[in-house]
Amino acid sequence: MRMFLKLSICCSAMLVHWMTTTTTLQAQDLPSAESTIATKLLEVPSYCEGVVFDHAGKGYISWDKTLTQFQLDGTNQVFAVTGAPNGHKVLADGSHLVCDASQHAVLHLDPNGKPLPHASKECDGKPLRGPNDLTLDPHGGFYFTDPGDSGKDNLIGTIHYVDTAGKTHLVASGLAFPNGIVLTQDSKRLLVGESQFNRVLEYPVLAPGKVGPMKVLADLPKNASGKWEDNQPDGMCSDAKGNLYVAHYGMGQVQVLDPSGKLLRSYRVGNQLTSNVAFGGPKHDQLFVTGAIHTDGKPGAVYRLDLGVPGRVILPAKK
Repeated sequence: MRMFLKLSICCSAMLVHWMTTTTTLQAQDLPSAESTIATKLLEVPSYCEGVVFDHAGKGYISWDKTLTQFQLDGTNQVFAVTGAPNGHKVLADGSHLVCDASQHAVLHLDPNGKPLPHASKECDGKPLRGPNDLTLDPHGGFYFTDPGDSGKDNLIGTIHYVDTAGKTHLVASGLAFPNGIVLTQDSKRLLVGESQFNRVLEYPVLAPGKVGPMKVLADLPKNASGKWEDNQPDGMCSDAKGNLYVAHYGMGQVQVLDPSGKLLRSYRVGNQLTSNVAFGGPKHDQLFVTGAIHTDGKPGAVYRLDLGVPGRVILPAKK
């Protein structure tokens, strides 16, 4: 448990350096929504999410009980079977953190997909309900969301932080399905998609794992039907300038917000149920989008948007 956190710390200085110096992207550099066409890379039998890339440029997605590893040409193979994998990050030693609702834990897998002791399974003596997504911080810890069975009428969703000693802390509570989560480039703001209120929240970070009062960064566009299930922010990532890319479940879109929350672009993607996003590719300037093509959740697919803008790297340098 302590081993993977220390390995993450070893590379935090390099991570912070990249984050604080790569800030040249301007909003006008984003391609127009009309000129950006999504290209389908691969399909899996059902709804997929949790897209992430490792040090070799290989991608991973979560679907059903399975983690699938894929190449940029679409070839793929099973990496691990865990139960209900979701959000996913890779650490400096090549091991993996994976949120898994069926195991009520954040899993820790070795570079070959074999299970290691859980990274988190309880907080203050209480078992986790169903971790959903996570993000690394440059201090060697990580944040994750735990929506469980929360919703508009059951405000029990929580955000947690796991420190370098492996202890899980409660960061925030009382949320209606907290979902995607991103720490800003300067580590001063924690951004969280609150799915059932169709909005992105912002928390000022006072210290690792400690935040100030929440505010709404942005209310997202709504589907014409007006149903909440058609308008849910899911996974998120950011580019080198700090613009936020939000997979908008039910909308078939990725919404791009500037650091102040202003809507810059709404990119159409091939998945109507849009679940997660991550930058990858040889130049780290392509956006990969997971989800399901149809509203029945089948088939799942990964699409690629060739944006030509640099994505923010949150993968710690290889140890």
